[in-house]
Amino acid sequence: MNQRILLVEDNPTDEKLALRAFRGCAVRHEIVVVRDGAEALDYLFRTGTHAGRNPADDPRVILLDLKLPRIDGLDVLRRIREDERTRLLPVVVLSASREDEDMRRCLSLGANAYLRKPVDFLQFEAAARLLAAFWLELNEPLPLQRSSV
Repeated sequence: MNQRILLVEDNPTDEKLALRAFRGCAVRHEIVVVRDGAEALDYLFRTGTHAGRNPADDPRVILLDLKLPRIDGLDVLRRIREDERTRLLPVVVLSASREDEDMRRCLSLGANAYLRKPVDFLQFEAAARLLAAFWLELNEPLPLQRSSV
C-alpha cells in the first residue's frame, strides 16, 4: 500500500530540507507538498485544484507548518479537527517557533505532536526517520481513515 505524507510548508528551503531528509533516510512513501493553508485544505477536502482527487490518495499523516500564507497553520488544524472526515487524521506540527504558547495552542486544537524544526540537517534527517517509522510503519491507521475523506 502506498502511504502518503502531506507536507504543508511555504518556505522553499525548509521544503527542500525536509524532502532531502526523507530521501536520505530511505523513506519510500510519497510526499505530497502544498505551500499554503488554503491549498492544504483543498487537498484534504478534495476541492479547488484538488477536486476529483482519488480518496485512495489521502495522507496517512500531515506535517504542518504554523506560519503559512492565506490560511495559517492553526486555522488549518482547527478545520481538520472540526470536520468529521478528517478529525482523526494524525497531524504533526513542524515549526521553528520556540514559543510555549504556540505549542499549547496546537496541542489544545488536537495536534498529535509538536516538533521544533531542527536547524542541523542530521537532526532533521533523524527526525524524519522517526516520524516515518512511527506514523507510517508502527502506528495502526484507523479503519475509517482509509475511506472517510
